[in-house]
Amino acid sequence: MTSTDLSAAPPAHAARIRTFHPRRGRMSDRQRAALARLWPAYGLEIADLDGPFDPAVLFARRAPLVLEIGSGMGDATAAMAAADPDRHYLAVEVHTPGIANLLELVERHRLANVRVASGDALDLVRALPEGCLDAVHVYFPDPWPKARHHKRRIIQPAHVALLRSRLAAGGTLHCATDWAEYAESMRETLTADPELVDVHGGFAPRPAHRPVTKFERRALTAGREIFDLVHRRR
Repeated sequence: MTSTDLSAAPPAHAARIRTFHPRRGRMSDRQRAALARLWPAYGLEIADLDGPFDPAVLFARRAPLVLEIGSGMGDATAAMAAADPDRHYLAVEVHTPGIANLLELVERHRLANVRVASGDALDLVRALPEGCLDAVHVYFPDPWPKARHHKRRIIQPAHVALLRSRLAAGGTLHCATDWAEYAESMRETLTADPELVDVHGGFAPRPAHRPVTKFERRALTAGREIFDLVHRRR
């Protein structure tokens, strides 16, 4: 575990193209207190990783591991982890108030199977052993809608190959977006990976295990369709 200083200097490899906007945000006194109190027990600063990383050290036991990339305010992660106590959930986020909120939920609901990482999810994935993940969830990532920014999208061939390499055989990569053009790009990219199998032969029915978040409700209210894609590693 590491300190509560989430503003530490970025690692040397930070020159890589980022797939996210760095987001600190204003925290309430309650969130600031939760971060200081709970981060040492439940937090991981990705920038502090130096070489290969065994995620089992975070949980002090081995269990199937779900990687949540972009957990937002953490409500969905907490709900899924509470309903799925036999798997570990490692949530990655860059929005500090969201990290603090998830830590509060972990404490409130006594979620022993949740840990929270701050920083670039892809740097964390690079440090993980191959085949260590039971599932990867990428829910509502930044769509980077401008064509010149598409290189920043997290779902693109090189990143998908990296994520897939960390999945165990039979593990799933589950993506969701409310951006129709990005959804089609995701579908094409995932389908093109020879080691991934499209579980539903196209866009998936909305899975019952994925809670509806405030972000998703806003998208639906605005008339945007939600697209889910579920692919399994061979």
